[in-house]
Amino acid sequence: MNISFEYYRIFYVVAKYGNITKAADELMISQPAISKCIKLLEEQLGGQLFIRTKRGVVLTEEGKEFYKYIKHAIEYINNAENKFTEMIHLEVGTIRIGSSTTLTKKFLMPFLEIFHKKYPHIKIEIETHVSGELLSRLRQGLLDLVILNLPYHDDSDIELVKVRDIHDCFIVGEAYKHLATESLSLNDICKYPLVFQAHGSTTRRFLDEYASNNGIVFKPDLDLAGFSLVIEFTQIGFGIGYATEEYIKEELENKKLYKLNVSPEIPKREIGIAYSKRNIPSFCTKKLIEIILNSNK
Repeated sequence: MNISFEYYRIFYVVAKYGNITKAADELMISQPAISKCIKLLEEQLGGQLFIRTKRGVVLTEEGKEFYKYIKHAIEYINNAENKFTEMIHLEVGTIRIGSSTTLTKKFLMPFLEIFHKKYPHIKIEIETHVSGELLSRLRQGLLDLVILNLPYHDDSDIELVKVRDIHDCFIVGEAYKHLATESLSLNDICKYPLVFQAHGSTTRRFLDEYASNNGIVFKPDLDLAGFSLVIEFTQIGFGIGYATEEYIKEELENKKLYKLNVSPEIPKREIGIAYSKRNIPSFCTKKLIEIILNSNK
């Protein structure tokens, strides 16, 4: 049957009140229009839904059974409409974010603070891992967006938005600070113990590509799981580390770390936002992206 949904809605309200006048007031349509819609609905269904009485209308036995199903359907639709309205006004919702611990602390936190103050009812879930694993989960629909260091080349089904430039550098602690006064080549760097992030991170991938483009293969003495460990082991003298300058400003200013002058210069790269081309971002996800992009103009 191709019955107008509006007929069902009118039937539901009339049955709820048992009174056409009250139904007309709620629906803001005339009583004759309601009576006409009920008659058309009964004709299309092939049976009587109401019996008219002096006090109003009462459901027939068939009408009572019909009302049970229509009531559930209308209430589900009303709940869906209310939930949708809440979501577009950011009164409910969840954002599932993938990010490294470093990017979460050094980049993402200020934007999450702004977002949370504006939309305190939105739940934030953060999953930390290397970028490759996070992007895999993004493709599976298990994350809404990923914050990562660019460039990232395997992006055929991923939308990448550049947010902010960052600059990498080689660093040393007190034990090797004499190197900070020298001009060094990549061959010179290879003569010392190296403390790098392990394979799997975009930072390590970028470093290895930079080295390969200059005919060098790095063989680190320490492959560490995260940025913070690289910083700590470099500070206590394990060798030459590799870090993002914007994330170690305090350590450089306090002379806990020293930046090396290395040639050729390390190319700049960017922090980016990734989301799947296959899935439309939710309203709350779009709003967080908007806050990040607007704050970086």
